[in-house]
Amino acid sequence: MPVGPSEEQTQAAMAKRNYPVCSALIARAMGGANQVTIDSREALERCCAAHPSLLVELPFLSDLGRVEEAYDKLGSTPIHAHQTPSAIMVNPELQLLDVDYAGLPLMFTNIAHRPQPQQGFVLVYRPPASDRIEIHEAHPHDLLALKIIAEDLNYRQLAAEHGVPLGHIDDIVYQAVAKGILIRPPSRIRRPDDFSTNAINDEQFISSPVFTLQWHITQQCDLSCRHCYDRSHRQAVSLDQGIAILDDFYDFCRSQFVHGQVSFTSGNPLLHANFMELYRAAVERGFLTAILGNPTSREKLETLLSIRKPAFYQVSLEGLQEHNDYIRGQGHFERVMRFLPLLKKFGILSMVMQTLTRENSGQVLQLAELLRDKADHFNFNRLAMVGEGASLASAGIDTYVDFLRNYLTAAKHNPIMGLKDNLFNLIQLQDGSDHFYSGCTGYGCGAAFNFVSLLPDGRVDACRKFDSPLGNIFENSLLTIYTSEPARQYRKGPRGCKDCTIRPLCRGCMAVMYGMGKDVLGAPDPYCFKDRIHHR
Repeated sequence: MPVGPSEEQTQAAMAKRNYPVCSALIARAMGGANQVTIDSREALERCCAAHPSLLVELPFLSDLGRVEEAYDKLGSTPIHAHQTPSAIMVNPELQLLDVDYAGLPLMFTNIAHRPQPQQGFVLVYRPPASDRIEIHEAHPHDLLALKIIAEDLNYRQLAAEHGVPLGHIDDIVYQAVAKGILIRPPSRIRRPDDFSTNAINDEQFISSPVFTLQWHITQQCDLSCRHCYDRSHRQAVSLDQGIAILDDFYDFCRSQFVHGQVSFTSGNPLLHANFMELYRAAVERGFLTAILGNPTSREKLETLLSIRKPAFYQVSLEGLQEHNDYIRGQGHFERVMRFLPLLKKFGILSMVMQTLTRENSGQVLQLAELLRDKADHFNFNRLAMVGEGASLASAGIDTYVDFLRNYLTAAKHNPIMGLKDNLFNLIQLQDGSDHFYSGCTGYGCGAAFNFVSLLPDGRVDACRKFDSPLGNIFENSLLTIYTSEPARQYRKGPRGCKDCTIRPLCRGCMAVMYGMGKDVLGAPDPYCFKDRIHHR
């Protein structure tokens, strides 16, 4: 429990370097006639020796004194910033006390509480970046986490010995980190220092605690969309290959001190013969999971839920019924509209994505309104004119800023409407706002930064929507691929964005640029209107 300003009298006494709880208990036991002040372990021992009946009435007094002594010692130590560790470490200010009574920490907030005989441990520590001192009984998981880190135990071996999923071991360690018992290095998925600007320098936009593997496990699909960006033949990943990939991704996430998310996608990921086995394997490694696919059956959703509920399930609509079915096939609109209530019934967060084209741009707001009570989130992506999408027309450049403004106005009254396009931030900048949106992946363009795309044949791309190969995971580890020069170049984004005020949360869309035949690392996104003046 945190011991803070709410216990004013106790805090004041502790500031004087004495043992207020012990002192108050002894005074009560002695009738309260005289004020008792215990200011050291020795003073407590002398008092107990002079009054033997105290240990009969308060047999836990010695243990309580040790807890107060640990608190006093930590409270008298100046607060100092810890050096950033290179690995997970035990909080250097942690004191682990073995005790013979349970319930001692409760005495600090309820002096009438009586601890009961039971061997255990009490933790006394100051969490990182905090001026509060925590006093807790150690949970078995706390002790295991301390043992794992102090003895540098092998996570995989430990999981195998205890017959638990690997992710269970990670959860134990992460819980101890969250409590401040352990200290973990900051995420290594971090923008370089020159990315920060005067307008955008918040840590939440510079460093990512989560890394997403957008995993295309098969090319098989039950649709034939007119804007599909990849109809190439690639062999579906095998179960053995998939397990090896997940193990490599696990090692990558541990090395970068991030949580991993696996977003299963493809043509339709649920058509993969071993989808459920791969999904379970991802869950067992402690990854967040999500699905980007097509409507599926109630039975498959129930199987998913028996493993673990996905963080979200994303489906697509390309406008109102007639246009959507022209793009995605007859009957698709109705299948989605029947599927969304099923997701809601099962408590699965639903997302609907629209690919924005010139032809359907006028249907976006109508579709968002139609989905208001049916989906949890709605977003759009601009068309990348690659693959089959090259035959469609992208949204008009000259009218795009007006489209964004109209969308923003509607979004103020429709809570499901997301602001995924990075260029929304240009409107904020030009309107003089100091509030910016997180953009496409939470960090503007996240290509090769907080996500990569993995194809069935092992090819890793910076972004799946355009040709951006970084390497092959069957030939090199993800860590090697992520730290490669091509990956670094995609993370930098277009050179034309280098001096932009909102660079950390924008850099346009390289997939759109690629589809328009532009150098994705050269001039800014053709839709960028930074140098054009637009007023409300």
